[in-house]
Amino acid sequence: MNYQPQKIPDIKLITPTVFGDERGFFMETFRLNEFQQHCGDFNFVQDNHSKSKKGILRGLHYQLKRPQGKLVRVTQGRVFDVVVDMRAKQPTFGQWVGTELSAENKHQLWIPPGFAHGFYVLSDTAEFCYKCTDYYAPDDEHSVRWDDPTLAIDWPLDGEPVLSDKDTNAKMFQQAPAVA
Repeated sequence: MNYQPQKIPDIKLITPTVFGDERGFFMETFRLNEFQQHCGDFNFVQDNHSKSKKGILRGLHYQLKRPQGKLVRVTQGRVFDVVVDMRAKQPTFGQWVGTELSAENKHQLWIPPGFAHGFYVLSDTAEFCYKCTDYYAPDDEHSVRWDDPTLAIDWPLDGEPVLSDKDTNAKMFQQAPAVA
C-alpha cells in the first residue's frame, strides 16, 4: 500500500496494491504494521457501514472528549470526502482536505482523532465503510456546518444537498468547540 500525506500531513491517502484479472481482484485493505509505520499506533474498536443516495451530504461530524480516528473507504459508488482540522493547537486548525473515494479507485483515507468528517454522495448510491479508534458517543458528537464560509469547502454539488436535521442545525466553525 502507498501512504501519501495530504496538504494536512497527518491525513493520509492510502492506495492499495490491487491484483486483478478476468476473474476479479484481490487487495489488502489493512495491515497493522504498515499502518502503524505510516499513521501511528492506533487501535480500532468499531467498524461502521452506511449506504446513502445521490446528493446526500453527511457531516461534518466529530467527537470532542473522545475524538475518533477513522480509516474510511467506499465499497460501492463514489463520494467526495472532506475532513476539517478541529485541533485548536495545530497550525492546520480550520483547514480542510477533500478527495474522491470510490469503489473504482479503491482509495482509503486515514483521518486522525481531532478532525471533523463528512462526505457528499456523487453516484446514484454509495456504501461507505470505516474503522474507528474510539466508540461512537452520541452525547459527545458535534457538527460543523458543511457550507460555513470561513471554511469555504469546495463541494462538487449537483443541486442542493440532502441533509439530516442534525446537519441542517450544525454550528458555524467559529462557534463549534475545538478539540484540545
